[in-house]
Amino acid sequence: MSLSAHPPHPVLATAEDVAGIWRLRRQLEDWIFAQGIDQWRPGEVPEAVIESQVREGQWHVLREGGVLKAALRVLYEDLDFWGAVEEPSVFVHGLMVDRAFAGAGLGASLLDWAAAEGCREGAEWLRLDSAAGNPRLSKYYVGLGFMSVGTQELGGGLFDVTLWQRSVSGAVRGSQTAR
Repeated sequence: MSLSAHPPHPVLATAEDVAGIWRLRRQLEDWIFAQGIDQWRPGEVPEAVIESQVREGQWHVLREGGVLKAALRVLYEDLDFWGAVEEPSVFVHGLMVDRAFAGAGLGASLLDWAAAEGCREGAEWLRLDSAAGNPRLSKYYVGLGFMSVGTQELGGGLFDVTLWQRSVSGAVRGSQTAR
């Protein structure tokens, strides 16, 4: 089944999804650490933080047959990483695909979904960030049509991030690239 023929339809996460989102985050933190990438550090996000974000309506999840395949946070303001921006934007954080489903274009399709959601809400840009020291992820985002528009130094022992954006009008670009 092609993802472009059957795009994913994430749903707003509920309290019942908190533990699954947290487990997925931990799975990916451990995987990233094992790859030698300084990005998400094992155990850095407590389950209580995810619970609060779910209550605020930030998380969306993709389930199939009762299995949590992926999750992402969708925001319309990101003062911590982007500061105040004039252009209406949709911001994605915490894009996560279970490693069992990696490599099938699901991440690209979810970014397309977020762009389409942002477009419906009047956003002009889909924006996200990634660890500045992660060339593999940088290559992935460039391949999906994102442009690097700067670097943000987070300080406090955290990694620096590259800021990425693409027009929401390119909402189908990612799933075409992933084929």
